[in-house]
Amino acid sequence: MLVAVSPDPDGRGGRLAELSAGTPSRHVGDLARAVAEREAADHPRWIWAATSDIYPALLRAGVRVARCHDLELTEALLLGHAGRWGEPRNPAAARARARGLPAPPDPLRPGAEPPGFAQGALFEAVAAPSIKIEDLLEVYGEQLHRIAETGHPGRFRLLVAAESAGALIAAEMGHAGLPWRADVHDELLRELLGPPQPVGPPRRLAELTAEINAAFGTRGLHPDSPAEVVRAFARAGVDVPNTRRWVLRGVDHPAVAPLLEFKELYRIWTAHGWAWCDAWVRDGRFRPEYVAGGVVSGRWATRGGGALQVPKVVRRAVIADPGWRFVVADAGQLEPRVLAAVSGDERLARAAAAGDLYAALATDSFDGDRAKAKVALLGAMYGQTGGNAIPALAVLRRQYPTAFEYVEAAARTGEAGGLVRSWLGRTCPPSASALRDAGLDPPDEVAPPPGRARGRFTRNFVIQATAAEWALVLLATLRTALEGTEAELVLFVHDEVVVHCPEEQAGDVVRAVHESAATAGRLLFGATTVRFPLDVSVVGAYADAK
Repeated sequence: MLVAVSPDPDGRGGRLAELSAGTPSRHVGDLARAVAEREAADHPRWIWAATSDIYPALLRAGVRVARCHDLELTEALLLGHAGRWGEPRNPAAARARARGLPAPPDPLRPGAEPPGFAQGALFEAVAAPSIKIEDLLEVYGEQLHRIAETGHPGRFRLLVAAESAGALIAAEMGHAGLPWRADVHDELLRELLGPPQPVGPPRRLAELTAEINAAFGTRGLHPDSPAEVVRAFARAGVDVPNTRRWVLRGVDHPAVAPLLEFKELYRIWTAHGWAWCDAWVRDGRFRPEYVAGGVVSGRWATRGGGALQVPKVVRRAVIADPGWRFVVADAGQLEPRVLAAVSGDERLARAAAAGDLYAALATDSFDGDRAKAKVALLGAMYGQTGGNAIPALAVLRRQYPTAFEYVEAAARTGEAGGLVRSWLGRTCPPSASALRDAGLDPPDEVAPPPGRARGRFTRNFVIQATAAEWALVLLATLRTALEGTEAELVLFVHDEVVVHCPEEQAGDVVRAVHESAATAGRLLFGATTVRFPLDVSVVGAYADAK
């Protein structure tokens, strides 16, 4: 059963309509109550404009739903598939397109930080204009027609269902929050940084600043300024292109050690320090706002809070409730296994049937040298074609030609300015030059211009985006498996899922996680021999997960 829902402007009431001929919509004064009653009676798939606009209010009212079709997320997928990036993706614009009418004013304005992209923005979403429930149904029908016209409609339908399920999970995770001990957080900050200061940086950062200045023989150097540090190295006769960690580690100078420590602690202080805790942790929970599909590859992003980039040392404050545990599941070697599955390379698939793909690859083709096997496979997926990778890539090209050609073809398409797709049909953005021709100004890391950089982008896109789909299907499957239990999904970071559950339920959750991983592989790739194993830990503190 399909039921469309459109809230009133005040958010309290709204209209409901079943997707069946001749059934009129009806107005309800208490939308949350009406949705709860229909959910309990029929478990319908809800059709609404955007989960992020509607579901958080339902959750605050104590209402959860099992399924939905998010029109805005689906519209974004369909526009991308058609190579029409930058067009308005809200249902009002979709309705206008369906009728051949001019699009309404674009609520996606250029130049702001997205929810769209973690690496940079094409646009930022603002509140979409209201739309009648009859128009929601029209847009839904038009989207079904466009999905049926894609190259692999069955796969694309799975992508749409997973993306919509992800939006539900994102809202639920933000509502539940990640258990966070503010007192432990304060203790570890004091341990690392010293006590907070009313003005200026904490003591340890001040001490490191003095050490760095002494090493350079300067006064007043600000270590948080990359330009100043580069100039200081130049005065010392050391030429460094930037102050990135991997560059500094190759430099022999007494300022390097305190500078590396300063960079690490400065990031903790500014990104996850006392001010961050005051802003984001409430009632023992860290509640960020997750953005499903917020990165071009389909990975998630967040609007503030840095939930996807919490340093391991800060994770010591993520402690399960008394009598509860975290089940932390991390997919190992996911992207190489995805390459084996999508390319259809039988020899690589046999290696991916093992617990350690790199070790199996080494035994099969690299004289037992696991490191060389890893360099070859990662080099093929990420476009590392020089240095030590050259002989390893030659072996890979000879022994696994089908897998090698899969990513090479994606790279050639990207270099020529073309579009590539994930296994389920998510499409990469056009090149930066094409988007600029359309009046948009994306950063190159989102959509590089035609050439080798774009080839590296597209060769990895076909793998990373598919890996994101596998992880999202796992998450949606696991959510279903956990229904009716007290266990709650509390964190999802790329290939890692964290469940908070009563201690006595941990064993059941572990089994559900493994079963969901196997199911995700079958749903995406059918009867493949490729395995998708998980490293699973049951811990009381997130930092203790292996």
